[in-house]
Amino acid sequence: MIIQSEPADSRPKMDWLIDGAQFQAQVYRNGADLVLSNGLIRRAWRLDMNAACVAYDNLITGDPLLRAVRPEAQITIDKKTISVGGLTGQSNHAYLTEEFIDQLKDDPETLRFSEFRVGKPIERLVWKPARHHAPESKWPPEGLTLEMDFVPAGDPSFSVTIHYQLYSGIPAISKWLTVKNLGRGKITINRFTSEILAVVPYEDPVEWRDVPITPPNLHVETDYAFGGFSHKNSSKHSVHWTIDPQFHTQVNYANKNPCLLEVYPPQGPEQDILSKGTFESFRAFELLYDSTDRERKGLALRRLYRMIAPWITENPLILHVVSTKPETVQNAIDQAANCGFEMISLSFGSGINMEDESDDNYQKCKSLADYANSKGVHLGGYSLLSSRRIQPDIDNIVNPNTGAPGGQTHGYCPALASKWGQNYFRKLRVFFQKTGFLQFTHDGSYPGDVDSAVRPPLQKGVEDSQWIQWKIVSDFYKWQRSLGIYVRVPDYYFLSGSNECGMGYREVNWSLPRIQQQIHTRQNIFDGTWEKTPSMGWMFVPLTQYHGGGDAATIEPLDRHLDHYETMLASNLLFGVQAVYRGVRLYDGEKTKKMVSRMVALYKKYRHILESDLIHLRRANGRKIDYMLHVNPKLPEKGFLSVFNPTPKSITEVIVLSLYYTGLTDIAEISQGDDLSKTYRLDRNYCVELSVTVPATGYTWFVVR
Repeated sequence: MIIQSEPADSRPKMDWLIDGAQFQAQVYRNGADLVLSNGLIRRAWRLDMNAACVAYDNLITGDPLLRAVRPEAQITIDKKTISVGGLTGQSNHAYLTEEFIDQLKDDPETLRFSEFRVGKPIERLVWKPARHHAPESKWPPEGLTLEMDFVPAGDPSFSVTIHYQLYSGIPAISKWLTVKNLGRGKITINRFTSEILAVVPYEDPVEWRDVPITPPNLHVETDYAFGGFSHKNSSKHSVHWTIDPQFHTQVNYANKNPCLLEVYPPQGPEQDILSKGTFESFRAFELLYDSTDRERKGLALRRLYRMIAPWITENPLILHVVSTKPETVQNAIDQAANCGFEMISLSFGSGINMEDESDDNYQKCKSLADYANSKGVHLGGYSLLSSRRIQPDIDNIVNPNTGAPGGQTHGYCPALASKWGQNYFRKLRVFFQKTGFLQFTHDGSYPGDVDSAVRPPLQKGVEDSQWIQWKIVSDFYKWQRSLGIYVRVPDYYFLSGSNECGMGYREVNWSLPRIQQQIHTRQNIFDGTWEKTPSMGWMFVPLTQYHGGGDAATIEPLDRHLDHYETMLASNLLFGVQAVYRGVRLYDGEKTKKMVSRMVALYKKYRHILESDLIHLRRANGRKIDYMLHVNPKLPEKGFLSVFNPTPKSITEVIVLSLYYTGLTDIAEISQGDDLSKTYRLDRNYCVELSVTVPATGYTWFVVR
């Protein structure tokens, strides 16, 4: 598996976002160096004295990422901190040359490199596909793994393995560490830093005036993620861009340039490792951007998510029912089956109680699930975790600052390691096993709150509380993923197995007049899909009243607001997005049924391209047409343009449409709706001019082949 000769690392001639098939991960030796490369990025380690990363290169741009050598990791075991690998003695930390590398010295105090192994990726969690998903999805992702073992000098009582996984077809790599107890007694890992990179600055301003300095153009996130609807908020617990005390030659006089990457948890983990036992850290995922363009960076990140969490491409059409009355739920199931909807969720306010362990509750829910399955529909429901205050009070998270519950992210949060918390997750597991539910909405998931209480045998206190609670909830989602349960969480648990998070909207906006809701819907989708795929974020359509607004805000009676209902369906489905269609039914008559069925049929006809990534062209503003383009060079339908006119007048406009990311280079066949196509020749910028006419308060769509 190791190539002995170094391949030519010339700049790629093919754009990996168009076709990444040729960029296969490989390992090779280059003199004293061991190299991981896929033709897009290259990471190399000098192995002659100890293992040290001496190169991390973006082969697309030709730029190095590293400016200085650092240890592979750092750990604290039994209160003693020690570096893992690395070399010292670099005189200038602004750049890294071969001459500097040759002058590096061994640090005898660090853990010693012993051996490495190369292998194929294995799945980090079990994904049981139980419904439609992107046809190109592969799990585990293609690539290579590299494991590097380190031990203390002398008589080792433990070993550390640094794990790398380089993916094929994308400039991305993941990294984590494991610690194995080789001795006879217990050891405790108090702290760890699993990645340390001295990175070339993005900018280097002279002064420091409390204006943030932009960190390097490198995306890093981990599966230790919670407390946010975006990776920026959810990964703040583990991804840290800090100042580098060894970077004395930086231009910034205050030495405050945030160009040292460190990946570590804010507390702990403070985990005991028994004899012959192993501790595993969370995983960091690193994506080397090849541009500063917002759209291209977003496309790269969305490609990464599709690779490292392909379950996010599951995208069922869901009706959220606000009742648990069997006749109401069965009617909703019938309507869903008749119209092509694929899932029913018993929503908040419906009366669903997964914590009710009575036989009557299990039998009622199982009967409904069995009925749904007989109709080809999956049934699921809702449970609230964070933001509730439970009794006894000690079973809530105790605020370290006050010594009492309260003051958490959502006000209050039950302690997951408490007796109540353990019983809660036991009840949920039993409920899903007994009822066969295949969808779960977990509201207010664990947001990362620290708990100062001691909760034996799971939790020691502040230092391990975040780690323990994250393990409890993420292991639960991984368990659900292995059963094919569709997991909706208003938090960024994608890398731990969840399917969907909120797209990002203000709840009370669904009480605004209907026409305003249409504009907000398309604005929210435009804003939310820069870094999410369409299937990663849910929207909202209030079939019944939600947060007030009365008759002017709701769609019921459905047949009286048919045009608005259709526009809301189009505003979501034609951008590949699913919404919380919240009410008790999808239609109230034959006319409404035909409209919903027609919209679902359109969506399913073009499903693959509609669930592909979006190019952001014009955000909804209420004054002009707004539009976005789906692109996927792997499909027969390489593009899908959806155009909306919110004004009371028909609009004709010529759109300059860039087709670069469709993969087309010369000729495009473009059809409006299902009409006959017209031939367009792409200009030197891969653009065509498309004349678009959209009726008043209407929409239209075009297919690019």
